[in-house]
Amino acid sequence: MDPALQRRVQRYGWDKAAAYYETFWQRQLEPAQTRLLQMANLQEGESVLDVACGTGLLSFRAAAMLGIRGTLFGTDISDRMIDIARGIATEKNLDHVRFERMDAENLEIADTSFDVALCSLGLMYVPDSRKAVEEMCRVLKRGGRALAAVWGPRKSCGWAEIFPIVDARVKSEVCPLFFQLGTGSTLEKVFEDAGFSAVSSERMNTLLQYATPEEACGAAFAGGPVALAYSRFDDTLRTEVHREYLASIEPFREGHGYAIPGEFVITKGDKV
Repeated sequence: MDPALQRRVQRYGWDKAAAYYETFWQRQLEPAQTRLLQMANLQEGESVLDVACGTGLLSFRAAAMLGIRGTLFGTDISDRMIDIARGIATEKNLDHVRFERMDAENLEIADTSFDVALCSLGLMYVPDSRKAVEEMCRVLKRGGRALAAVWGPRKSCGWAEIFPIVDARVKSEVCPLFFQLGTGSTLEKVFEDAGFSAVSSERMNTLLQYATPEEACGAAFAGGPVALAYSRFDDTLRTEVHREYLASIEPFREGHGYAIPGEFVITKGDKV
């Protein structure tokens, strides 16, 4: 896929998803974000970059750990995600937190600006994940550390049929290599190639809990990576893809809701 086209798809797709993102994903992503923050071992007064920050789910948790002497700078490719994050920061009077729209592969940030760089479940959508990780390395001070979380391999993610279901109706080109980074030691190799040392990873299994079929479909279609394609579907087509997706996750039904398996991979590296 043409990288420029993929970036446009991501930018405007996440603009569409922004209003639904926290409703459908905040609780589901919390385990990965909690473990990433534990591994990051943030210290009061540090400067932290959050790449692909979305609405700030991870950013605000990190900022609370830094105290008022620390700083948190969040970037995302989606204007709407950044608008929401800025609104929350203003509402909470967080003067040490700021957000800007920025491409993860081309951070408009000076070298050696941060102590820590984080990226929670964003690298899968970047055309060149190595370039994005190289950028994280570039903006870190010597002795700094970077951490990224991605989804595990396709076989470990029970919701994976969402991509072929949508692509069968419209070539969405959302993220053709979505599951690649979570396969084997791929993400560790990306970190090493980008210049990081002492690279290590953890894997953790999770369950995405949704109380109703409507919630499960909302997360998969309106609040997730296929939101741009989904926004163009008429009511008939939406009903059709909902039915097909629900059939794909039927093995994970629990009562009226669903407990859909997934896996997170969290990788850490040091800049020496």
